[in-house]
Amino acid sequence: MTTVLSNPAFGQADLTNCERELIHLAGSIQPHGVLLVLAPDDLTVLQVSDNIGAVLGIAPAQLLNHPIALLGGDVEAEIRRVVAQGDHERPSPVRCCSRIESHHRKLEGSLHRHASGEYIVELEVATPSDSEFSTSNEPALHQRLANAVQRFSGSLTIAALTDAVAQEFRDITGYDRVMVYRFDPDGHGEIIAEARDPRLDSLLGHRYPATDIPQRARDLYIRNRVRLLVDVNYVPVPIVPRRVPTTGEELDMSLCYLRSMSPLHLQYLKNMGVTGTLVVSLIREGVLWGLVACHHYSRKYVPYAVRVMSELLAEVISTRIAAIDNYVHAQVEVMVRRLELRLIEAASTEGDWRYALFRSPRTLLQPLAATGAALFWGGETLTVGDVPSTRELKALEKWVSEQTVKSTFVCSSIERANPELRSLTPVASGVLAIELSPSRPDYLMWFRREQLCTVKWAGNPAKPMLDNDPLQLSPRRSFATWSEIVRGTATPWSRAEIAIARAIGDALVDIILQIHAVRLLIAQRQVTQLRKEIESSKEPVVIADAHGRILFSNEAFARLFQKPHVHLDRLEDISALFAEPLQVRSLLNRLKTKHEAWRGELALVGRGRDTLPVGVRADVIPAPDGVTLGFVVILTDISEYKTAEAARRRFEQSLSPPSQLDAVPDAGLTAGREPDDVIGAILANANVAAMEIADSGNGALVVSLLEELETSTRRAAALYQQLRNYTGRS
Repeated sequence: MTTVLSNPAFGQADLTNCERELIHLAGSIQPHGVLLVLAPDDLTVLQVSDNIGAVLGIAPAQLLNHPIALLGGDVEAEIRRVVAQGDHERPSPVRCCSRIESHHRKLEGSLHRHASGEYIVELEVATPSDSEFSTSNEPALHQRLANAVQRFSGSLTIAALTDAVAQEFRDITGYDRVMVYRFDPDGHGEIIAEARDPRLDSLLGHRYPATDIPQRARDLYIRNRVRLLVDVNYVPVPIVPRRVPTTGEELDMSLCYLRSMSPLHLQYLKNMGVTGTLVVSLIREGVLWGLVACHHYSRKYVPYAVRVMSELLAEVISTRIAAIDNYVHAQVEVMVRRLELRLIEAASTEGDWRYALFRSPRTLLQPLAATGAALFWGGETLTVGDVPSTRELKALEKWVSEQTVKSTFVCSSIERANPELRSLTPVASGVLAIELSPSRPDYLMWFRREQLCTVKWAGNPAKPMLDNDPLQLSPRRSFATWSEIVRGTATPWSRAEIAIARAIGDALVDIILQIHAVRLLIAQRQVTQLRKEIESSKEPVVIADAHGRILFSNEAFARLFQKPHVHLDRLEDISALFAEPLQVRSLLNRLKTKHEAWRGELALVGRGRDTLPVGVRADVIPAPDGVTLGFVVILTDISEYKTAEAARRRFEQSLSPPSQLDAVPDAGLTAGREPDDVIGAILANANVAAMEIADSGNGALVVSLLEELETSTRRAAALYQQLRNYTGRS
C-alpha cells in the first residue's frame, strides 16, 4: 500500500506536515507595502494587495483589470523603463511617484517576472529614515560599504570574519542583536558570532535543531536572500483575487520580499520575544552555509537601499568564506612536502619508510588533533599514541574495508556507525581513514578519544510544543538555555583536517610507488610482485638501471603520451616523446652523468598539434653504500593544474580595465572621476580570494571556485550599480 502525502495549505501545518507547508504560496503580504501583478503585454493589473486603497488611495476594484497608469505620476513610465532592461528572473529596483487626487506618494521597491510571464511589482512608501545609511545620505552609505568590504577581506579565519560580519551588520542596520548562524552537515545550526545590545543576554554558542528551519524554507533562503519582517504582530493583507487569472494557479511568491511569513515561524519568533527581523543568506557553492540573523525587540523597518547593501555584503562574505576554507590546501602542501622528503630519505637509507612515518608522533598526530594513529600495510600494523587493542584494530580494518566509500572514511562516533565496535569508543570514537592501495586493504588511520561535551541548545529540542494547535507550535515554547551532555562521540573531523589527511595519503601513495621501484632495483626476486603493484598504479613511471637502461615502464606511462609506439631502450629514448626533445635529452644526460635529480614541467607530444603538460620527477636512487642503483622518472598529468592557472588568468583579466567598465558602467572608473572605493574594495577582495583559492593546488576545485568567485563578484558589482543608480536618482 502506498501512502500519498499532500502538501498542506499555507498556515495549516502541524507537527506531521510543517516540512511540506506551501510557504511560497502565501496569498498575502506584510502591510508595509503593496503588491501588484501585471499582464506582460499591456501592464494591466491582474492582482493587487487589498491594502492598495489605504496606501495609494485607490480601491482594488477600481484598479483590477485596468492599466497601471491609473496610479498616476511616473509609475507606468518607471515600470516600462525597468521592464525594458532585462528578463528579470531576479528582482530589479523600482523607484517612482504615484499621484491619485490628493494622494501623492514617493515609492520604492522591486519588479520581477513570474514563471508564467506576469510581472510582480512590490512597492513601499519611501519615508525619511533616521538611519545613517539611508538613501538620503549616499556618501555615508557608500563609505560604510567600502569599509565593510575591506574589513571582511582582511579577516584570515572564519571566526574573525564572522565577528566582523556581526558587528558591521549591527552598525549598519541598528538591530538590537545580530547573529551569524552556521549550519553543520546534519542541518543543525549554531550561533558562531554575535553583536548585541549590552543589556541582552548572549546567545553565542547556542545550537538550534535542524527542524527549526524546514527544508522548503531553506530552499527559499537560497532563492530570496534577504527577508525583512517589520512587525511580528502584523495582520496579513490578502492578494485579490487569490489566484492568477491567466493560469488559475496560486501566485508563486518565492521571490517576493513582502510575502507573508508562515504563522508557525511568527509564533516561533513571538516565543523568543522577537518583534522585527532581517535575515540574510550566506551561500557557499550553491548550498546554504549559514545566515546573518538580525533581531529587534520592537517594530523595526529597514530602508530598501540598506537591504540591497546587505545582499551585496553577503556576496562578499561568501567569497571570503570560500577563500578561507580553501587556503588550508596551500599550508598542507608545505607540511606534506617535508614529510615526503623525510620518508624518501628513510626508505633509501634504512630500507623502510614505515618506521620513519611513526618516528615523530607529534608530526603525524598534531596536524589532525588526533590522539592515536595506525598504519595497516601488507598485513602488518604499526601504531602510535592511544589506540585500540590488536584484535579491535583488525575488526575495525575489516569493517572500514567493507564500506562503499573506502578511499576516505570519516566518522566521529564509531559506536553509532557500528554498535558492534562500541568497545573502541574510549580511545577511538572518532576515526579518519585514508586508503593507500586499491588492490588490498591498506590504510592509514587516525583516532580521537571519546569527548564528553556539553551542547547548549536554545530550548529543549526534544519538547517541540505543548499541544498540536498550529498557532501554539513554537516548535518550542521556551528558549531558555538547555544543556545536553553528549556521549559516545569525538570532536568531529573538520574539512581542513580531512584535507590534510587526504594530502598525506596522496603523498604516501606517491612515495610507496617510488619505494616499490627502489625495491625492484634492489631485489630482482621481487620483480613479479612489485611489477604488479607498479603496473596497477595510476602514476606513470619509468625505471632505469645505473647505466640508463630502461628496466620497466608501466601502462599509465604509455596512456599518458598517446603517441604511436616508440621503442624505449635507454633513458634518453623517452626524450622523443616530449615537445622539446633536445631539452629533455640534456636533462636526462645530466641525471645520468652528474647524478642531478630534478623536477619540472614539460610538454608531451599528443595527438595532432596538442601537447599534454606534465610534471616530471627524476630521481637518482642510491644504495646505502653510496653506489647509484639506478634512476626513477615519474610523470604527473598537470593539465588540470594548467587549466586552473588559465582560469585564474582569465579571472584576473575579466576584472581588470576595461572589463571593469563593462561589468559596472559609470561606477567611478571612468576618466575624470575619482576611483570608487566600493568597487576597489570589491575587486581587491576578489583578487585576494582568487590568489588564495588558486594556492590550494586542486585544479578541478580551483576552476569551479574561480567561476563561482567571478559570478559572485560580478553579481556584487551589479548589485552595487543598482544601488548607485537607485540612490543617485533624485
